[in-house]
Formats: sequence, C-alpha cells, structure tokens
Amino acid sequence: MLEKRITIFRLLGFDVKVHISWVVIALLIAWSLAKGFFPVYYPNQSPAVYWAMGAYGAMGLFLSIIVHEMSHSVVARKYGIPIKGITLFIFGGVAEMEHEPPSAGSEFRMAIVGPITSLLLGAGFYFLSVVGKGLAWPVPLTGVLFYLGWINWVLALFNLLPAFPLDGGRVLRAFLWNRQGNLRRATRIASNIGAAFGAWMIVFGGFMVLMGNFIAGMWWFLIGLFLRNASQSSYQQLLMRRALEGEPIRRFMTPDPVVVPPSLSVENLVEDYIYKYHHELFPVMTDSRLLGCVRAQQVKQIPRSEWAQHSVQELLAPSSKGNTVTADTDAIQVLSLMQQTGNSRLMVVEGGRLVGVIALKDMLAFLALKLDLEGKE
Repeated sequence: MLEKRITIFRLLGFDVKVHISWVVIALLIAWSLAKGFFPVYYPNQSPAVYWAMGAYGAMGLFLSIIVHEMSHSVVARKYGIPIKGITLFIFGGVAEMEHEPPSAGSEFRMAIVGPITSLLLGAGFYFLSVVGKGLAWPVPLTGVLFYLGWINWVLALFNLLPAFPLDGGRVLRAFLWNRQGNLRRATRIASNIGAAFGAWMIVFGGFMVLMGNFIAGMWWFLIGLFLRNASQSSYQQLLMRRALEGEPIRRFMTPDPVVVPPSLSVENLVEDYIYKYHHELFPVMTDSRLLGCVRAQQVKQIPRSEWAQHSVQELLAPSSKGNTVTADTDAIQVLSLMQQTGNSRLMVVEGGRLVGVIALKDMLAFLALKLDLEGKE
C-alpha cells in the first residue's frame, strides 16, 4: 500500500511522507468542503471564497493528521519501537512501525494517545473560532477554524471505534491480548470486528446515496471500503510477520544462482537468460568476482533493434545496500527492503562473495507452507 510515497519534510527525527492516494483524497476533501460543508454553514460567500476555505480546511486537516500520527510515533519511540516514518495516505495516516508493540500495555498507550491528541487539537481550534468571532475576525477564517475543531473531534471519535486497525481497534486488541495472552488471536478478533464495521459503513453509504445525499454517502462508502480492506490485510500482515520473523533467508535462498558475464550482449541476455530462466535479476560476475547485477526492466532502456550492439556492462548496477543482503538477514527485514525498493529479487552476499539469490516468490512459498503446517491460530 505504501510504495508510491514522497518525503515532504522531517520532524522530530521522523520522515513525513505523502502517498500518491492522498493527493486525490485532498482534492476530494477540498471539493466536499467548498461545495457542501461551508455553503451550508456559512452562506452568502462567493465561490472563490468557498474554494479558498476548502483548500485551507484540507491543509489544516493534513497538519492535524500529522500531529495525530506524530503522537503515536513519539510514544512508540519511548518503548523502543523503531518508526521508519509517517505516511499520509487515503483516508488518514500511518506511523510505520518496524515490529509489533512489545506488550499489551505499550499497545494501549500508543493507541490511546492519538484520539487524545485529536481531542485536544479540536478543543484548541474551537477555542480560536470562538475568540475569533468575539474579535470580529473574517467569517472565512473563523469558519475554517470551527471546521478544524469539529473535524478533529470527529476524527477522535471515529478512531475510538473498536475496529482494527483504528486506534479503538488497537485498544481492543490490547485488552484482548492482555486478557488472553495471545496477540494473534486478539488481532484476529479485532480485525473481524473492523471488517464488520467496514461492511456496515459500505451499506449505510449506499443507502445515503439512494436517499439523495451523494457527498455524505460517498464518504461513508469509501471509508467503509477502506476500513474493511485494512482490517483484513492487517491480520494477514501479522500472520506474515509472525511466520517470517526470526527466519534467516539462508533457509530459502537459491544457492549457486545463474550469473552472467559483463561482456554478454543484451540480445543474448534476453534470449539465453531472461527468456530461459524467467528471472527478474541476474548477478554479473567476472573471474569469480561479483560486479553487481542487471535487471530485466533495464533492457527497456535500449531499443530492440540495438540489443546486439550493447552489453550487460552498460546496464550494470553496482552492488549496494538496495540490492544485496547477507545470508543471516531476518526475512522480515528482507521483505521490508523489497517493499521499499520494489525489487522482487536480491543478491545474497557474504564477505563480498555471492552465495545466493533470494526471491519474493520463494519467501511467499515458505510462508504459505509454514502457515499450512503450523496453523493460523
């Protein structure tokens, strides 16, 4: 979900990123405010003013979500949980934790601080709107401040729903985890409740659209769809993490992989290697020395008619932290690296010597087999 991201700034040691989906949702929010919310509550303004209020309202919501997620990250750091960054994506944001909380108590504190932060932000914005009215500030300004106070309270209450992965769902998971002593079972129950909430919101949104309230119905439907998918995928991610965590990749890497020399023509690379072995990556070696790798996607850089005139050397990508790992690297770290780089195959190197290649499909095959043999409970 989080591959297409742009880092916009760094705050308190955390990278704040924007997923491409947030651009779409920000435009929808601005449109909804300019066409629906502000004209209803603040009539007699010009269309330009409504669009300006919508833009500033969306920007204020953007900043509010950053503060909300930042509170999660600060508490997570207190408990020694590495946070790779904060990403704003469709319908909210996420603090990217590298692993699950160490205990039910830390899970509860990390979860509850978000809604508390949103409640405090809402109170602050509402107070400013009241003060602004008393001091005769412009209506568009007090209107945006009132909206930000209201929307932060809505976010706080919505996040308190016991639907995983919302904050309330994490609070529920912490309670079940503390009571039952089983994180996997607690996550399954909380995720099922989250999926049920999502399904109800989808149905309710459809009903509102049929009743003529298109804008509100659209938001209920989209948020419900997102919540249902997020609930189901969160449980699957936990299963994957638990199954792969602690597994060194030497257990399922391919030793003695197929390699190519740097002098090989691109045409022969395609005909004799890519089409034959169907691999996305081939290590490049000369005299038993690893030079780097070449990927099938790089061939697109050269016109088909010129393949015979170019060599692998010209497409060579030197060995780096983005395309190599050691044999003892934890499978979860490898999976994270693959997600960050978009590479489905990585070279396994020990002391500068190529010892194998790890492929995403091999990790998923191991995962499926382990879950099948050991069960999902």
